Parts: sequence; structure tokens; C-alpha cells
Amino acid sequence: MPHTDRPIPSRTTSLPTRRALSLHIAVVLASVAAASITLIGCGPNVSHAQGAPGAGGPPPAAVAVMSLAATNLAMNYEYVGQTAGSRDVEVRPRVAGILLKRNFTEGGAVRKGQSLYSLDPAPFQAALNRADADVASAEAKLAMTTRTLARLKPLWEARAVSQREYDDAASAEQVSRADLKGAQARRAEAALNLGYTRVEAPLSGAVSRSQVSEGTLVAGPATLLTTITQTDPVKVRFGIASTDQMKWRSEVVAGQLKLPPHEAFTVEVKLADGSVYPRKGKLLFSDTRVSGNTGTVEAEAEVPNPDGVLMPGQFVRVRLSGATKPQALLVPSRAVLEGPQGKYVYVATDGKAMPKPVQVGDQIGDQWIITGGLAAGDPVIVDGMARIFFPGAPIQIAQAPAAGASAPAGAPSGAPAPAAKAASK
Repeated sequence: MPHTDRPIPSRTTSLPTRRALSLHIAVVLASVAAASITLIGCGPNVSHAQGAPGAGGPPPAAVAVMSLAATNLAMNYEYVGQTAGSRDVEVRPRVAGILLKRNFTEGGAVRKGQSLYSLDPAPFQAALNRADADVASAEAKLAMTTRTLARLKPLWEARAVSQREYDDAASAEQVSRADLKGAQARRAEAALNLGYTRVEAPLSGAVSRSQVSEGTLVAGPATLLTTITQTDPVKVRFGIASTDQMKWRSEVVAGQLKLPPHEAFTVEVKLADGSVYPRKGKLLFSDTRVSGNTGTVEAEAEVPNPDGVLMPGQFVRVRLSGATKPQALLVPSRAVLEGPQGKYVYVATDGKAMPKPVQVGDQIGDQWIITGGLAAGDPVIVDGMARIFFPGAPIQIAQAPAAGASAPAGAPSGAPAPAAKAASK
């Protein structure tokens, strides 16, 4: 083997040399990756940001759009109320005596003037007979004094009798006339007391149970016999929240609400089973004071009740109608979403879905009344919000609202985060 002077390399490379080699390899790999990314990004038909089909971006979301239209909206306000009789009367005897008979069926209907109780009339008949006798005696005395005065008058004129005798006769005639009036008054009182032994119904209505039984000695007006409630018409008492009244005033001043003249609302009654009472009533009055316990203003309505369907003491729902909101804008509740900055909707603008903050008023069924943020004619997206993933996302207006659409779970930065469903009031 020929001999050479070239040194034989060592099997072990020094540490600085290995580090330099690793750094060189990393730089080469990074350059290759950057070149590859540059070539891919410079493709002629790629636009991921615009969501082009076939390029990995989402397709335009199919949405349903409605154009807002202003309308005069009839407003109804509901409250919990309780029925009561239009008149509640306590039946009491006017005279004391023994109760002989009850002449009505407890819990039934009675007519005005109908006999309810019969008291023992014997003592009162005897008192009337005595009064008749007193009247007859007083009439006889008056007749006698009248004749005496008539005899003395010509004699007095002829100066045949003294002035004193004539004056005594005239005074006796006047006293007799007054005694007759007193006897007649006592006879009238006795006749009234005899009539009061027949206790009559002061009005037509439903009679309650009897508080006394036959054979009881009643002590006159101090004894309560029964009660009668007039149920046609029936009254409905309820409380109007003071906040509602303040809201009405502010909306009336702003031109957003029109109340009926003199606040004469039409009243509808909804029964406990959900049915609506067919006859409508009217609002009688609302108090000028606010209750410190409930924060409501007491109100009272009157409703016809000829068939007795409404009974005193029932809990019902009272619906006040007659107010209107002029030029109101209505949006389906599902289109109103909730974000950190408040409620908002999506509107269709140049083929894109743009969020728009809104202010809402009352919720009518499944619709919100929009009080600010939108105008008549605005195209509001009402279905398909689940496919809108960021503000300005491309959209495609569908012919019909998408079924079962719901709001997305989240929102991108810079837009309110939509809720899973339309926010309730």
C-alpha cells in the first residue's frame, strides 16, 4: 500500500462543527417551506376569505328575509282581577220580634220586593188597633171643640161672651187638631211596623245563607238575617301597575301610543279555564293613589252578567283593549338576538349579513315591537341565522324561510354574540 501524508479524519466531530451543520440544515428547510407557501398563495382562483365554492370556504348562507312594514297595532293589556257583586246588601229586620218563617231558598236568586222572612205580626197588629182608636178619639175631640168655637164666635162678635171665653175655645180647637195629627202619626208608625214584619228583598240578586232560624227572637236592625249580592252587572276589581301607567304617559307624549278617549278601555274577561267571556264591559274608574303594598293602582270594571256565569269572588284575567300604537314595526322574536351590547338583528346588505343593534318595546305573541334601530323597508333576516358565522358573511336569500333555523352559538370579534334563541322580555 502506498504511503500518504494526508491525515486520517477522526470519527468524532467536534461540538462547534455539529452546531453549525444543524443551523445550516434548518435554514434550508425554512426556505423551502416559505417558497411552497408562496407558490400556493399565488394561485389564480383562490379566495378563502370570500368563501368561494370548491376552495375550502363556506358557501353563502341560505336565509329568509322580510321587509319591515309599519302598521297601526292594537294593544291589549292583561291583569289579574277578582269579580265582585255590583251591590252587596245586608238584610236586617227593622223591628224586633219572633221569626216565624223563612221564605227563600238559600243560595238561590230572589227578586226585588220578594218576601224573605215573616215575623210574628200579632203585637204590631194590636199596636195598630190602639193607634186607630187614638185617632178616632182625637177626631171626636176635634169635632167637639170645633162646634164649641163655632157657637161662641157669633156671641163674641155680639159682645155676649167675654174675650177670654172665646180665646179658650179657640185654643182648645187648636189643641184638639194637634192631638189628632199626633194620633195619626202614631197610627202610621204602627202600620209601618206591622209591614216590617214582612222582611223583603231590597234588590234582585243572589241570596246567601240564612244567619238565623225559625223561632229566633231577632233584636231589630242589630241582627243580620242574610246578604244579597247583585250579580248583573258584575264588577271586576284589579290592579294596574304604576310602571305601566308611567310608560303609557311617556309613550303618549312621544307619539308612540294612542289611548282611548278618557281612558275608556274596553274590558274583556278571561276565565280560569282559558275561555273568554263573551260579553264585554267597560272600565269604570282607576284610583289616583298607588298602593304602598302592591305598587298598583286600583281599578274597577263593570261587565254584564245576565246568565250568572260570573260569580262573585272568581279570579279572572282582565284584558284592556282600545289603545293603538301608530306606525309600529314588528319583527319575529326568533330574529332578535342577544349580545353583550344588547339586542340586535341581522339585515341583508349587498349580499351580506350585517348586525344592527335595535331597541325593543313590548312583546306581542311571538313578535317584538321595534322602538329604535330599524325603519320601514329594512330587509331583516328572520331565518337561517345559524349559518351566519361572522359579520358580513355572504348570504343567499331563499324563497321560503328555512325550517328549524336557530341562532348560532357564538359571534366573532367585533359583533354582538347571538343567543341560542330570541330573548324574552
